[in-house]
Formats: sequence, C-alpha cells, structure tokens
Amino acid sequence: MTVDAIGSVLNARDTQLNPNNSINQESFLRLFTSQLQFQDPLEPVDNREFLAQLAQFSGLETARQTGESIESLLFMTSGQQAFGLLNRPVEVLGQGNTTTSGTVTAVRFTEAGPELTVTPASGPVLTGIRISQIVLVRP
Repeated sequence: MTVDAIGSVLNARDTQLNPNNSINQESFLRLFTSQLQFQDPLEPVDNREFLAQLAQFSGLETARQTGESIESLLFMTSGQQAFGLLNRPVEVLGQGNTTTSGTVTAVRFTEAGPELTVTPASGPVLTGIRISQIVLVRP
C-alpha cells in the first residue's frame, strides 16, 4: 500500500517491493533448523552464534511489525487528509505538469489509499486523483 502526503512526488519504481530482498519468519526458521541439522558434529557451531542469530531475527521481526503499524497509521492519516480536503478548492497537477483548479467533491478509498474526485469550474470531472497530485489547497 502506498500512502501519499500532499505535495509529495512518488516514483512508481520506488513504491514496489523487491521480494528477493526479504525473508519471512517461516523461511528463517527453516534455514535455522537446516543449519542445526547439517552442522558438522565434530565442530558444532557455538551456542552464542545461534543466540545472536535468534536475537537478530527477533529484532528484525519487531522492526517489521513496527513498520506495519506505521503503515497503518499513515493510511489513517492519509484518510484524514483526504476528508479534510472535501469541498475545498485545490489545484491538481496533471500530465505534462499542467495544473487544474477545482473543488474536491468526493473521496473514495482503495487498497492503494484515498482517491479524490475534483470538479473543475469548467471541463470534465477528474477522478482517481491521488493526494500527491494536489499541489495547492486554497482557503
């Protein structure tokens, strides 16, 4: 899930996760037990090394859970931002760095975050506007 802030510019490449750079808890435990199973019985690995690996993984798991909590909090905050924009005049950055002025008339929530509907004074209604596309909010 991508969560945008007003005025931020996201690169689609930056928002994608690389699945080869992460290991989940099940994979770690499988690797850990394989390491135990296939260690050299004449030269077993020191207990301190195993404890260090477990402590390191525990820290990583805590960091992952914290990241999920922050992601959840950011999603809620982006929802509050979107609701705060309802019936407010805004300028939307479109393709080719053109801006369109209009009023936010609706908010729709998707898995990717809130999407706004902006009704300009003239022209077609803009739908699917991300918060990051809002460059100016008028009083």
